[in-house]
Amino acid sequence: MSQPTVRAGIPAGSPAADAAQPAIAIQHLTKQFGAYRAVDDLTLEIAAGEIFGLLGPNGSGKTTTINMISGLSSPTSGTVTILGLDVRHQSRQVRAILGAVAQETALYEELSAWDNLDFHADLYGIPPREKRARIARTLDLVQLTDRKDSRVSAFSGGMKRRLALGRALLHEPQVIYLDEPTLGVDVQSRRAIWDYILTLKAQGRTVLLTTNYLEEAQELCDRLAIIDHGKLIAIDTPAHLKSTYGGNVVEIETTVPTQALAELRALPGVRTVALDGTRLHIVTDGCGNAVPAIVNVLSREGDLTQILIREPNLDDVFLLLTGKDLRD
Repeated sequence: MSQPTVRAGIPAGSPAADAAQPAIAIQHLTKQFGAYRAVDDLTLEIAAGEIFGLLGPNGSGKTTTINMISGLSSPTSGTVTILGLDVRHQSRQVRAILGAVAQETALYEELSAWDNLDFHADLYGIPPREKRARIARTLDLVQLTDRKDSRVSAFSGGMKRRLALGRALLHEPQVIYLDEPTLGVDVQSRRAIWDYILTLKAQGRTVLLTTNYLEEAQELCDRLAIIDHGKLIAIDTPAHLKSTYGGNVVEIETTVPTQALAELRALPGVRTVALDGTRLHIVTDGCGNAVPAIVNVLSREGDLTQILIREPNLDDVFLLLTGKDLRD
């Protein structure tokens, strides 16, 4: 598959389109572990002011890429710059403009919410005259003011994620990386975190996030990149990805012999066919002629109990491009 156009799908006139300098620029990034190439000549740009999602199944090279972007791992070759600063050679300056919320929140559980932020403020050299007001504003932002003196060990998972997000924002970074920002939180906390992320975009900050929730990617991201086997395989807006790779999805409840699957896959207009128990999942190219042909094959071979035709979602796009579910 040819390398996708790396700035596809940025709307004209948007802050992402008008920014002269990318927030994150990755050029020919490669990471080799012995004979295994985890990231393979990866090139892409993340525009200033956009929310950008990086997706990929386990083993795709996504985590290795993130580690190189955040400076936790050095590339075998290639470069990463954040607002023009080289991550490898200007790490101190990069840390001052980059905020990160890792999948593991790594909070000090025996300290209070306030003391966690106070410690972080000292690490980042926030002046004492500003520190107290900034901590208070941050706790208000993440709705933890009433729990500022409570030990973090008593917090729910959602409260810990919100505090970790507040900690990442305390030194007012221009670029924020969020690894699975709503992993393990309840629906209410998830919605609150989404609102915080959209607020960051409204402030002109750049957000890079990874997520296993494709609904989250659809809701938040201006653009998405899908990587697999260390390579970039697609990059665009969620809407354009669905229109480019989606077609129509046909879901059928049926009892069908497995030998009929080969016949279905050979039909004109059929892209993919997958059978899960008695549920058949078929992606077509959108041509109406495919559905009657599918029904004709199945009515010959088995009993049809339910047929549903719908527009594609990001799960369908991901499955088509990677051949596996995001949680594999």
